[in-house]
Amino acid sequence: MRVIIPIVLVHGTRTSSAIWEPQVEALRTAGHPAFAVDLPGHGSRTLERFSLPGAMQTIDEAVAEFGTPPLLVGLSLGGYASLAYAAEHQGKLAGVVLSGCSTETAGKPLNLYRRTTSWIADTFRPTGTWHVVADMLESLHGYSCADDLRRLSLPVWLVNGSRDPLRLQERHFHRAVPGAQLHVVPGAGHDVNSHAPIAFNRILLRALGELGELRALTELGELGELGDAPAR
Repeated sequence: MRVIIPIVLVHGTRTSSAIWEPQVEALRTAGHPAFAVDLPGHGSRTLERFSLPGAMQTIDEAVAEFGTPPLLVGLSLGGYASLAYAAEHQGKLAGVVLSGCSTETAGKPLNLYRRTTSWIADTFRPTGTWHVVADMLESLHGYSCADDLRRLSLPVWLVNGSRDPLRLQERHFHRAVPGAQLHVVPGAGHDVNSHAPIAFNRILLRALGELGELRALTELGELGELGDAPAR
């Protein structure tokens, strides 16, 4: 019995749902419903301001589109938002793939970068989507990835390009979740889904297959329990 798992895809900073086109095409061809969101401040929502609560609401609305828990996939900023969402709503998800976000968002270098970008955005009011960077850094200020990772009891995959500078703490993140799978894609950078789409798609399809098998076994077990129940 094949169980179809849907999937929600969440992009990174200053990009949009369009970055997932190779994944959406491959996933739908394989029979998996796929939905890529635009976060506040991005894509079709450029005029909005980004916030972590707003991003989590966007993810929640996408998850609710499906009648069964989906696999949630997040890249970079979308990965941090997906992790925060998963920690709060594990029961709504089949699993989570976190890509390009294996580094804590705290620390002196990031704090300095956050203050600098906020000052530039407030002082010079640059055009384009510069404010998204300031909003993103402000929203993630004080957020602990490790704390949320330790709260997870659902299947987790960490997927990073070997040349991604934000994989500094991937081993620490991997150890934080018992049973988590770590994949490092050779030669790929931060945007691993774009740099190595075939390899990335294979990882997603393998994850969906594993989740489908797990759900099928769970459903068979539940049917068995019903069959063993005494008649009333």
